Amino acid sequence: MKIESQLEKISSFQHLELLANQVVEGFISGMHKSPFHGFSAEFAEHKVYNSGESTKHIDWKLFAKTDRLYTKRFEEETNLRCHLIIDNSSSMHYPELKDGQPFYESKIGFAVLASAVLMNLLKKQRDAVGLSVYSDQYEYYAPEKGSERHHRMLLNKLENLLETSKESRNTDTTTYLHQIAEKMHRRSMIVIFTDMFQSGPDGRGEEALFNALQHLKHNKHKVVLFHVIDNKTELNFDYDNAPRKFIDMETGEDVNIFADNIKQQYEKQVQAYFKKLAETCIQNKIKYVPVSVGESFEKILTTYLVEKQSFG
Repeated sequence: MKIESQLEKISSFQHLELLANQVVEGFISGMHKSPFHGFSAEFAEHKVYNSGESTKHIDWKLFAKTDRLYTKRFEEETNLRCHLIIDNSSSMHYPELKDGQPFYESKIGFAVLASAVLMNLLKKQRDAVGLSVYSDQYEYYAPEKGSERHHRMLLNKLENLLETSKESRNTDTTTYLHQIAEKMHRRSMIVIFTDMFQSGPDGRGEEALFNALQHLKHNKHKVVLFHVIDNKTELNFDYDNAPRKFIDMETGEDVNIFADNIKQQYEKQVQAYFKKLAETCIQNKIKYVPVSVGESFEKILTTYLVEKQSFG
C-alpha cells in the first residue's frame, strides 16, 4: 500500500504515535519492491554484515533467502545516535490550515510527523534519538537516548509543538545551529527540518547560515537537511492575479501586490537560492533534501536508510 493512501486512511486519527507507526509499517511492507529488498522482514532484528566483523552472529538462514550477509542484533546494542532538529519559528506554521485539514499539511505539522516517523524507525532498530527545537530561542534540548521513557517524552514534546500558539517567533537558525553543534560530542547523524528562512536579530546573511551548517559537520557527524516548503505557494507562487495582502508571519510586515506582477521575478530568486543552498550542502558533504508539505514520507525514510548505510 502506498504511503499516500495510508495517510488518507488514517488522517482522521490525531494520535501522533499511531500515525507514525502506520507510516513506518506501510513503508516496511513495501520494502520488498525497493532497493532494500531482503531487508524488510528481519528489519529490526538484523544489521548488514561489514567485512572484518566476527562471523559468529551471521544469520545463515537469512543469507540463504536473501544472498546477503546480516548479523543478529541484541536488545542492548545501539548502532546509531540520531539528533533531530526542528525549526519552530512562525514561518514553519504556514500554511494556515482549514477546518478538517490534516495537521501534517502545514510545515510544522509535516516536520513533527516526519520526526515521529523517524523516531519510530529508530526505536524499531534500537537506536538512540535526541531532539532540539528552536525559533528565536533555543526552546528544547534532549540528548540521544534509547529508552521507552525517553521516546515517550520526545513524542509528548512533538505533540506540544502542534498546539503552540501562532505568536510571532522569528528564526535565528544561525545562532542555534552553532549552539546545537557545540552540544554534539559523540559522532551522530543530525537531521534538520527547517524552511531555511533566516531572520536573525542582526540580519546576518546566507554566508553565516552556511557556516552554521558546516559547524554541524565537526566531529565527523553526518548531517541531513530536509528543506520543508509548500511547493504550491512558496516555490511556484501559484496565486490568481487578484490584489492580495501578503503578511510576514515572523515580523508582521505586510505588502499589497498583484501576484502576476512579481511571479516571474519571485520564482527566479527562490530557485536561485535553492540552487545555492543545494550546492553549498554538496560542498560541505551535507545531504540536502527538499520536501513539500502534503507529500508522502517515503522520501524521508528512504533518505534515512541510505544515509545510515553509509554511516560507518
